[in-house]
Amino acid sequence: MLELLETLGLARSSYFYHRARAQVADKYAQVRGTMADIFERNHRCYDYRRMRASLGSQCTRICEKVVLRLMKQEGLIAARPKRRRYGSYLGEISPALENLLNRDFTAVAPNEKWFTDISEFQIPAGKVYLSPMIDCFDGQVISWSIGTRPDAELVNTMLDAAIQTIPGSSDRPVVHSDRGGHYRWPGWLSRIADAKLVRSMSRKGCSPDNAACEGFFGRLKTEWFYPGNWQSTTVEQFTQALDSYIHWYNEKRIKMSLGARSPLDYRRSLGLMA
Repeated sequence: MLELLETLGLARSSYFYHRARAQVADKYAQVRGTMADIFERNHRCYDYRRMRASLGSQCTRICEKVVLRLMKQEGLIAARPKRRRYGSYLGEISPALENLLNRDFTAVAPNEKWFTDISEFQIPAGKVYLSPMIDCFDGQVISWSIGTRPDAELVNTMLDAAIQTIPGSSDRPVVHSDRGGHYRWPGWLSRIADAKLVRSMSRKGCSPDNAACEGFFGRLKTEWFYPGNWQSTTVEQFTQALDSYIHWYNEKRIKMSLGARSPLDYRRSLGLMA
């Protein structure tokens, strides 16, 4: 043994030190397994803050630095964003409305401010489009439609479903969108008028004016779409997977701004849901 250590140029004390450390049980062994399970069950998108919050909900208290270190050691690294955006602007086909919200994305109650837009997904099997309606109160996706064409039916179906969620006649949300043609066609305008909703529009080519919706698309694509392998996925399978993600987003995905709760859990904590 001594001859081998000399050949390797390793001090005898160093050898016995590292051997003793290797024989000590990893006190975080169980935590590592729990973290890996949390990471996989949540679309491999949790950073160390949400990981720590999830561990805390299971009565496992660990400081942020340790969680960050363990995640790096276990290779639990969330995907990073890519930049690509679908555009639906068709020109000034009707008078544009005022930006009533002016980037004020706060709401003290549900159904005060709604945001909508369309996002495009390109997979080998074809293109898929998502049209969601998002409540600014807690970021919940209150309705959504998925299709293979960014047409009037896509947005009108989503709006009809959103209107059905309004609990009382006194709620009249401001519906904020970009200047896309979908939000200036007769079917959209008549539905807005019949439900007595208020329209608001971003300025031309100014995505920060609709940052609440853009942020949702960014998280969705970073956490779920970009890391996925869609080579052998059919459009129908992709649609089902996207629908499942949005359900998970509303029901399970924790948001630190909501006290490490999902949007549905947050509303339950406030007594807004049964």
